Amino acid sequence: MATVRRTIPTDVRRTGGRGTSDFSELAKRIRDRGFLRHRYGYYWTKLVGLPLALAIAIAGFVWIGDTWWQLFTAALLAIIFTQIAFLGHDAAHRQIFVSGRWNDWISLILGDLFVGMSYGWWRHKHTRHHANPNRVGADPDIELPVIAVSGEESERRRGRVLGWLRAHQGLFFFPILLLEGVSLHASGVRRVATREHLDRRWVEIGMLSVRLIGFTALVFFVLSPGIAATFLAVQLGVFGFYMGVAFAPNHKGMPIVPRHLKLDFLRRQVMMSRNIRGGRVIDIAMGGLNYQIEHHLFPSMPRPHLRRAAPVIADYCRERDVPYTQTSLFSSYAIVVRYINRVGLGERDVFTCPLVEQRSHLGA
Repeated sequence: MATVRRTIPTDVRRTGGRGTSDFSELAKRIRDRGFLRHRYGYYWTKLVGLPLALAIAIAGFVWIGDTWWQLFTAALLAIIFTQIAFLGHDAAHRQIFVSGRWNDWISLILGDLFVGMSYGWWRHKHTRHHANPNRVGADPDIELPVIAVSGEESERRRGRVLGWLRAHQGLFFFPILLLEGVSLHASGVRRVATREHLDRRWVEIGMLSVRLIGFTALVFFVLSPGIAATFLAVQLGVFGFYMGVAFAPNHKGMPIVPRHLKLDFLRRQVMMSRNIRGGRVIDIAMGGLNYQIEHHLFPSMPRPHLRRAAPVIADYCRERDVPYTQTSLFSSYAIVVRYINRVGLGERDVFTCPLVEQRSHLGA
């Protein structure tokens, strides 16, 4: 596994110069190999196949009727919703169509109408994350309401009860993911309900209403109240857990970038991201998010090309002495849990950015 603590040349702290030319040369290699070419056959198969799978699952749900066996259907629906969310993520990054309008509407339909997540809310949040991954004060993905992933965040929320929870937060990390589904739905609803300037606000309100109210009504129409409530709890729990374990390995436990530090684009995206090794099963299960480095460098690269681009980018990073980190799925979870436990215990130097470490050593 590559390490994020390798020595880095002193000139990578610049935002221009060599750093800019480094990415430009890599981008040329990627374009020349055709990795940015759209894959319409691949995506049309998914655009037809996933909604069809959802329709069959819902039809099966209605046909099976009022029984506790429906909890398996709830888990199945959660998996399908997550896969649809991954596809919406691809559309939001302009991976599917050349037309931005087509990508936007596909994201709206998949996200709001099928999954129940606000595309407008997610796009705003995710754009900020891509611009500054793991940067304090700029990346919303490290400003979590319950788990602290930076020393500043941990110290800011000290208290007797919360302090104890912070010190043991690694133990609660995976159970808390069971609530992520509720959080994703609630965050989207809150944004569309309170932000007047949101693009296509009333479209999102309509789609979210059909999905969230309509789906809940269907569940209570088919199932008795007790089974229906449990069904929704299982569906939301599995959905949130699946989304959480797919996104958590990508940046958690990688260096936290101080507010003041300037990095060129190549190093900002590569050094703060982690790839997950695995075969086609991992590729499908994680929706391509296991190639996080490639995705952050080239967000519009179609998902099928990420696997092919990875060795090219890894070799290029080795040529430029840029740390390229990859590990297995379960090793990444172990890293995440150890990291957030150490943050919770107040170790502010946890996974300090290598460039900060080097600057300290040079000053000494």
